[in-house]
Amino acid sequence: HIFCASPQIFNRRLSSQHTDWLSLHKNMVKIDLKTLSERARRASKENKQFFKTLKKNRQRELDDVIHRIHQEVFDETDCLECGNCCRSLGPLITDRDIERMAQALRKKPSEVAETYLRIDEDNDYVFKSMPCPFLGTDNYCCIYEDRPKACREYPPYRSEEILPALFALH
Repeated sequence: HIFCASPQIFNRRLSSQHTDWLSLHKNMVKIDLKTLSERARRASKENKQFFKTLKKNRQRELDDVIHRIHQEVFDETDCLECGNCCRSLGPLITDRDIERMAQALRKKPSEVAETYLRIDEDNDYVFKSMPCPFLGTDNYCCIYEDRPKACREYPPYRSEEILPALFALH
């Protein structure tokens, strides 16, 4: 499960003059990851309206809101209970990532690339398969200290990259 502010609550926070983040946090809903895709499909019209609202807000204000919500959610989230990111989102792997992983695994970089990676359609290194090959059954990462940069920086909240991608969805 993850906790998420519903679009209605998020919209009210963006449009209000006050920033009662505790109120927002109390109104977050628990989301079952197994049914998330179906719920998103059913709420397609509402989600499109939500994105229209996001576009109308100033980017800096939106960044502030997203960062605050992120902090509140992650204060309540135990990644080891979930691990969904590591099971479903494949990070881009840099040459430096390969070197660090090779050192941690005591293998040559070429062995790491051959064993765990493939080159995708954008000519980037990604894991051959998901879930991440370094994710244990207990949701611990066996190369945590040497994990790829994309994993260390997750979730990415740089609006100049994220917002255009979100808006392109609609």
